[in-house]
Amino acid sequence: MKQPVTASSPASGHAFRGNNKLNFAKNRLFTWLVWGTGSLVIAFILGLLYLILQDGLPKLSWDFLFGLPSEIEEGGGVGPAILNSFYILFISLVIAIPLGMAAGIYLAEFAPDNKLIGAVRVCIEALASVPSIIFGLFGIALFVEYFEIGLTILGGGVTLAFLNLPVLTRVTEESIRAVPSELRSASFALGATHLQTISRALIPAALNGIVTGICLVAGRAFGESAVIILTAGVTTSGEMWDFSLFSPGATLAVHLWYVQSEAIVGDAQEIAQKSAAILVFIVLLINLVFRIPLWLNARRTKRS
Repeated sequence: MKQPVTASSPASGHAFRGNNKLNFAKNRLFTWLVWGTGSLVIAFILGLLYLILQDGLPKLSWDFLFGLPSEIEEGGGVGPAILNSFYILFISLVIAIPLGMAAGIYLAEFAPDNKLIGAVRVCIEALASVPSIIFGLFGIALFVEYFEIGLTILGGGVTLAFLNLPVLTRVTEESIRAVPSELRSASFALGATHLQTISRALIPAALNGIVTGICLVAGRAFGESAVIILTAGVTTSGEMWDFSLFSPGATLAVHLWYVQSEAIVGDAQEIAQKSAAILVFIVLLINLVFRIPLWLNARRTKRS
């Protein structure tokens, strides 16, 4: 009598059946391959950080962190460059975060699904991949030539905001779209308006992705040099606490490039090493500052 074909028999053609020993060996091989590749990447990143930080961090001093840069004499500091870096970063984020989030929420929740909106998404993705020097040229045309305000902190900050807007828009849209539709439906079922649903349900649920995008653009903005060189210049005002929006705005990344390529001071190499260490350390610190509130919120949520 012919035996019926069952799901457990080899004749059933089950996609995951076959030689159990061979499948086990392939699984072990793939697992070790993933572990090995991931470990190599992490080791490479840690080694790179160590090479950058080992030469600069031990040599840091308060005089260097808060001192004025010198064009001729040795022993100059990077105080104004660090201040300009944070000042321009603050200006760019104050402009880019509200506009980028608003645009991303509109595309995810309100925009109709038609060819025009599809073309807008393509343009946003294209702008997100445009080299930063193109935005620098745009900043020159807008602030230096059209408004004739010269190389200033204001021009650098606004141009950096333009650079970060496409990335924040796409990250916000994708984060909002990734929220389960059941959460949105439950909010509407409880009587919430669309605005309440967005502000109290969707944004908190998508906050991890949005904050990740903010961390990426903040780190990129803090280490950006091409845009700053073209829109804010390669010099500072020469004062430590100069908050004028129309002062020259050389940042730490620009100062690092300058001492490596143009400076004639005798300790240029040492200044570059210390500046690189500060730059990497601050970028790591920025990521921690944005991440710590999320970790604390996640722990409170688990306890409740």
